[in-house]
Amino acid sequence: MSAVPTSAVKSTTPANVPDNTLVSPANAGPVAGRGTVARDGLVTRLVEGLAQVLTRYSVTALRISLGLVFLGFGVLKFFPGMSPAAELAERTIGELTFGLVGPTAALLITAILETFVGLTLLTGWFLRTGLVVLAGALVGIMSPLVLFFDELFPAGGPTLTAQYVLKDVVLACAAAVIGAAALGARLRLTDRS
Repeated sequence: MSAVPTSAVKSTTPANVPDNTLVSPANAGPVAGRGTVARDGLVTRLVEGLAQVLTRYSVTALRISLGLVFLGFGVLKFFPGMSPAAELAERTIGELTFGLVGPTAALLITAILETFVGLTLLTGWFLRTGLVVLAGALVGIMSPLVLFFDELFPAGGPTLTAQYVLKDVVLACAAAVIGAAALGARLRLTDRS
């Protein structure tokens, strides 16, 4: 089982949605100066084997690793002074709730939410519920970019805290892939015919 060029696959997606069908390097044509046919055959088999392993396990690995990240960050917030993001979380929730939630409660809420999300991703239990909580949490996680823009980007350059928040874009994208898989989307290799 190997991937085929996207031109050989009848698309059922709208034109504005990218086709993420895997394309095998074997279909890219010969490369001048490469090794023997036997070596190229071995490379092709190795690449196809790797594609099968990635297709089968990559989303699960992504879910578990994202779960470890959220669990780790969440648990740190239960211990005063341990989380480098504690002050930012307290200020953000304070701003988002118009001061109705104090700093201690804000940090506790954040710790509980992140720990819950981490556990759901790690175990796969209540995954859809965890993803809904994560979607809401991502609003809070990304909101410092709007709420504290001038502090995060003084003179146009990002501070270390801004970089900390910006890396959460990657977490949001990982959550989107996991969410798609939880709703039934699957990576697939297409048959070469």
